Amino acid sequence: MSIYDFTAQTIDGENKSLEDYKGKVLLIVNTASKCGFAPQFEGLQQLYDKYKEEGLEILGFPCGQFASQELGSDEETQNFCQKNYGVSFQMFSRINVNGSDAHPLYKYLISQKPGRFKKGIKWNFTKFLVNRLGDVLHRYAPKTEPSEIEHVIQNTLKEPLPL
Repeated sequence: MSIYDFTAQTIDGENKSLEDYKGKVLLIVNTASKCGFAPQFEGLQQLYDKYKEEGLEILGFPCGQFASQELGSDEETQNFCQKNYGVSFQMFSRINVNGSDAHPLYKYLISQKPGRFKKGIKWNFTKFLVNRLGDVLHRYAPKTEPSEIEHVIQNTLKEPLPL
């Protein structure tokens, strides 16, 4: 099993295979519009703008499991992200990241990088960095600002493309 075996519904309602991102460096983030960490959308967008031409893709997965901090509908979430932070990276439909009904992608991510003290996702804006080969390299805490991992993203982008 690999990251490319999963599909998810985009915020626009399209089923998208993660295989479409083969050969890209991925930063996968569970988001919430009303969270205190929501200003990280700005930093995520800055990373995307700076490195998308080099192969970085950011995948945002709205989740309301933590204090119901996500807006009511996908359309509201999309409007919020675009209006307030200019988000142009791929956002997906709302999912659960913990529990028996967690999205299979998140079950996989957690199995690859379980976290220091808790197997599941602790809070909104947990970040997973995936290399061009589909390997889950790192898991970052919600409080980790996107700018703090820029150097790791730069180094991961420099790794050779898969054959």
